[in-house]
Amino acid sequence: MKYTILFSFVALLLISCNNKAETKNQIEETIKKENKMTTIHLTKAEFLSKVANFETNPTEWKYLGDKPALIDFYADWCGPCKAIAPVLEELAAEYGDRIYIYEINTETEPELAALFGIRSIPSLLFVPMNAQPQMAAGALPKQQLKEAIDNLLLKE
Repeated sequence: MKYTILFSFVALLLISCNNKAETKNQIEETIKKENKMTTIHLTKAEFLSKVANFETNPTEWKYLGDKPALIDFYADWCGPCKAIAPVLEELAAEYGDRIYIYEINTETEPELAALFGIRSIPSLLFVPMNAQPQMAAGALPKQQLKEAIDNLLLKE
């Protein structure tokens, strides 16, 4: 559905714009906005480059991101994980480019789950810019997630 809307929007841009360079720029901007407004799936390799490289720096937490992050540890078979997933998508859209909302599948990335001592899912890791990350377990309600994002990550 989301991609259908995006492609329809792109088609409208192509029809309504006469200038090809302008059309290309608008399409790229739309795609860029669309990509920033959803949760981002992370593999171990992406975690090492975007969040923290625990292999080169195993004793000290050093966040590599350029804005705060919320990381959802989940599994496809988990009912509460499925329930919180749309809420996280909504939050990604609401907060836009102010934070990253990442997701890590504990089934395909067991090393990351073990590294953070994940024993129940969903587990949420709040990663502020200049402080230690904080973990919360369970499918928190949207309002509680917003409060945590505002207070822990954005300090609003």
